[in-house]
Amino acid sequence: MSTLKGKVAVITGGNSGIGYSTAKKLKEEGATVIITGRSREKVNLAAKELDVIGIIADVSDLSAMDAAVNQVKNEFERIDILFVNAGVFIPMPVGQNSEEGFDTLMNINFKGAVFTIEKFLPILNDGGSIINLSSINAYTGMPNTAVYGATKAALNSYTRAAATELAPRNIRVNAVNPGPIATPIFSKTGMSEEQLKGMGDMMQNRIPLKRYGKPEEIAEMVAFLVSEKASFITGSEFNVDGGLNVNPIFAI
Repeated sequence: MSTLKGKVAVITGGNSGIGYSTAKKLKEEGATVIITGRSREKVNLAAKELDVIGIIADVSDLSAMDAAVNQVKNEFERIDILFVNAGVFIPMPVGQNSEEGFDTLMNINFKGAVFTIEKFLPILNDGGSIINLSSINAYTGMPNTAVYGATKAALNSYTRAAATELAPRNIRVNAVNPGPIATPIFSKTGMSEEQLKGMGDMMQNRIPLKRYGKPEEIAEMVAFLVSEKASFITGSEFNVDGGLNVNPIFAI
């Protein structure tokens, strides 16, 4: 397949999980792929495995993002696809939210996403595509996700307004809302194995398809949305969640 032949794609947080799988998919579709991430070791390893370009940049550090944009501009001049994928998940119950956790979630999931777009927009070709990785937690009211869900709800609101404002340039902006996906993001929360298993069992029991999603399944949706097959789609959100959003009952 070569639906993206000649296109240049940037994927933030591309060294693992959904970002990694999407980098692999877009490359298979013919795109030149650039991944970014915070860990030099992980980005370099992923870039080597995928045979793509790796750039070290923390999306919450605006000067680092400026440097990343300059590097991409110097090497490629322009890009066609921007997958705003970098994000973190920190579970915090209401009444026990910490300022540090709040700031980390907001700085990476929302501020980082917004300014990733702001920084790359000057080198994004007219007719390009932006995909924001959000979450069904923007809507579910799942316990311990009040702040995390708020960052994703804010990102979805931004997506809709950005789609309207960028339409004159024929730049399409969409959001993908995954349900529970089998990625390393949960293991980075600091939760114990027992807590992770309990949360995993609870969520899986609520999913009509009775399983977690795969990163590759999100990658397929992203690849579709950035292709010409989705040329009349903008300002939209796509739930890829095994039906969880139609069965949003969570035990506390």
